[in-house]
Amino acid sequence: SLERGRCGGEAMAMGERAPIAAIDPMAASRMAIAEALTNLAAAPIDGLRGVALSANWMAATGNDEAHLALFDAVQAASELCQSLDIAIPVGKDSLSMRTTWRGGSVASPVTLNVSAFAPLDDVRGTLSPSLPEQLRQALERLAAQRSTAPRAAAAPDEERAPQRVSLHLIEPPFSLLRRLGGSALAQCYRVAGGPPPDVDDAQALRSLIELKAELAAAGCIACYHDRSDGGLLATLLEMAFANGCGLDIRIDDDANDPVTELFAEEVGIVVGVDERRQEQVRAAAQARGLVVRQVASLRADQRIVIGAGRPLRELFAATRAELERLWASTSYAMQRLRDDPRCADEELAAIDDDAPLLAFAAGFDPEEDVAAPFIATGVRPRVAILREQGVNGQLEMAAAFTSAGFDAVDLHMTDLFDAPRLLEGFQALAACGGFSYGDVLGAGGGWAKSILFAPPVRAAFAAFFERADALALGVCNGCQMLAAIKALIPSAACWPRFVANRSERFEARTVLTRVARSDSPWLAGMADALLPIPVAHGEGRPEFDAGAGFDALARRGAVALQYVDADGRPAERYPRNPNGAGGGLAGLLAAQGRVLALMPHPERAFRAVQNSWAPASWGEDGPWLRLFRNARVALG
Repeated sequence: SLERGRCGGEAMAMGERAPIAAIDPMAASRMAIAEALTNLAAAPIDGLRGVALSANWMAATGNDEAHLALFDAVQAASELCQSLDIAIPVGKDSLSMRTTWRGGSVASPVTLNVSAFAPLDDVRGTLSPSLPEQLRQALERLAAQRSTAPRAAAAPDEERAPQRVSLHLIEPPFSLLRRLGGSALAQCYRVAGGPPPDVDDAQALRSLIELKAELAAAGCIACYHDRSDGGLLATLLEMAFANGCGLDIRIDDDANDPVTELFAEEVGIVVGVDERRQEQVRAAAQARGLVVRQVASLRADQRIVIGAGRPLRELFAATRAELERLWASTSYAMQRLRDDPRCADEELAAIDDDAPLLAFAAGFDPEEDVAAPFIATGVRPRVAILREQGVNGQLEMAAAFTSAGFDAVDLHMTDLFDAPRLLEGFQALAACGGFSYGDVLGAGGGWAKSILFAPPVRAAFAAFFERADALALGVCNGCQMLAAIKALIPSAACWPRFVANRSERFEARTVLTRVARSDSPWLAGMADALLPIPVAHGEGRPEFDAGAGFDALARRGAVALQYVDADGRPAERYPRNPNGAGGGLAGLLAAQGRVLALMPHPERAFRAVQNSWAPASWGEDGPWLRLFRNARVALG
């Protein structure tokens, strides 16, 4: 909904426990459902009410053993869902999961992949492993103070930051069995690991999901992560990586074996709890028959310390960066083989950089509606939301312009082929992102050729770009298309074409950009702002003709946007620069700033709730809504 304050939606999560399936298909089915539900519980779902599942069964049938395992696994899933009052209205079977290679045969164990869905009244209550921004900033300030203040070496307990939040493990009683079968630890040591984790009590699982909903509604939880692959240690480390901080991890004093405590992959959740709410959380958990205990506290430095007993015995210590590099090593090895090895090296090296990947700094208030006086007149300029075969970003684009006071009109290229003069009836044009013609003719290439090789359509676009009272925006595929028809756009001769990313992969991530100084009506009042924004493209690296380049663009005032680091410096290294653009080039200007072409997607971030990262200072509006409001102002 575009109505302010309305943020309803739907949550989706997945679960699978294929390693357990090799030992016990029935336990694997139940644990896959439990994982899907504990993942889904990060969102503000109302317990299990409204939850539905989709089941995808993977198996290599063809013998009685596999058939029996499949029957048992389906029955186990059915019985658990009946106990939880959850329906599985849809599913899919992939029952030929067998292949041969070098004379051998490899067969999939009977595995359930579960997708869980639930409606949400307000998506903004969704929790993540990251702490709220103000708590992370407090940690960073304290770390900076400690690094600059001269003082004597402190005892280990004194190095810990004074915390308002600590991490607590909440689990059903059956999870105390600490079963290691099918765990990542067992796989590393090439052993079966004995009995696998299981859901021994469906009602205890229900109580866990309902407790999380109760605590979140009461404002008791600051962050959230389910315990799954890798066990408690992996869960806690991933939370440390997400927050860029250290941890003091404390093993239960009654635990006989720290290994089982840290690596068992039983059902459970880890939540960040304000110190003022700890007794409330403990009492609520115990009232539902659940087990809760503090397992970690945050450190202002970058050390991960594991201890046990009283007095505390240090069992292990390392830096956050050391463990994050180890955690990323498998992905790094695959990335180096599959993608550009230099980008893989740069991404691994970035782990050592404590500087944040994202930031926000702007000389304007995202909530300021500069277009309000113009909207109040009741006049709604018409903007053509232009799309071609394969384009898929038209709905977000229409929503952004509608929020800024435009009358957004869906305009397909086939409409222009039939009546090229349709463009004359619009004050603005927005070419949307997607995969026009599947990008088989080059990113945006097929779309551009459909314009260039149709003389009436070509003339219509050329006339539109010449108009002093019209604006044009191209995003992602639309940016690539505009670059390919630059001959029709005034003062765009120095624009580059866009080719494959340096990483040799499709890049879908949130990056940091800086708005360049310009006279563009699109960017009025936004100069030098540092703004996070999503990218999603496979061909976003600018490639210039001989004699042209970033410097020539800058001299002409044709640079609109750059990828930057948190200090605002142009980013040259991956992943801060997602495609290898020289000078961090992310956006182009032409026609006295009336034509704006951007590789990133402002229309996917114009509401604060759309952003995967947002500072606490944002309200309803994201800062990119300013771009669309500026367009409304420019058209009067």
